[in-house]
Amino acid sequence: MANMHLLVAGCAVASLTACTAITVTPVDRAANLRHVCIQLNPKVQVSDFVDVVRSGFDRHGITTEVFSGDVMEHCEYVMTYTARRSWDFVTYLVDAELWIRQDGRQVAYAQYHLKGKGGFALNKWAGTKSKMDPVIDQLLASYR
Repeated sequence: MANMHLLVAGCAVASLTACTAITVTPVDRAANLRHVCIQLNPKVQVSDFVDVVRSGFDRHGITTEVFSGDVMEHCEYVMTYTARRSWDFVTYLVDAELWIRQDGRQVAYAQYHLKGKGGFALNKWAGTKSKMDPVIDQLLASYR
């Protein structure tokens, strides 16, 4: 009977902690990344997503500009992204991917994924910044 109580308690604790998966292929220091053009994704409905990403790049000494439509000629590095949200009383970020390309060739990638949409975990409602800052820091680890 004691083992059953431990099993139930263990399951309860496990269900309260979100399983977050972060996958990153960082930008190589040799890329000498100084400026990134971010292609606006109008399908993303996470209102602060681009601002959080731009702030993260700025924190690493990399300037950014946002554009829509065709890639501008002066953009050596272009970042595209997706971000999806879910709802549980309020909306919250469950998945995001960042791709950085140089002249069309992928040079870096990052993904944030909240497994099972966070289940009963309270941290699933954390803001975009607290979820994406660690991802961006890993992506740009070679830059101050």
